[in-house]
Amino acid sequence: MSGWVRVARVTDLPPGRRCVADVDGVAVAVFNLGGDYCAIEDTCTHDGGELASGELQGEEIVCPRHGARFNLRSGAVTAPPAYSAVAVFPVRVASGWVEVRDDRWD
Repeated sequence: MSGWVRVARVTDLPPGRRCVADVDGVAVAVFNLGGDYCAIEDTCTHDGGELASGELQGEEIVCPRHGARFNLRSGAVTAPPAYSAVAVFPVRVASGWVEVRDDRWD
């Protein structure tokens, strides 16, 4: 079971911003969607490229390489060429920090 990992201070991740952090060896992209934090694995399921630098459109991230789209809350694919969802991770705010954990192996 993975513990919570601090990824950013709340003040450093205002609405509309994102960051990438290492969470137990996994690159995780964390987004602030109007005060709600979402975290996904920073790897496109289409070709393995990173996602965090893509265009943010509402609750979706557009892969900068080939345009696949993913919902940041569910990880679901919303537009091809990807067909598999990205992993999503639990996020919490504790003592002024945004924290993420990888719960896939719990």
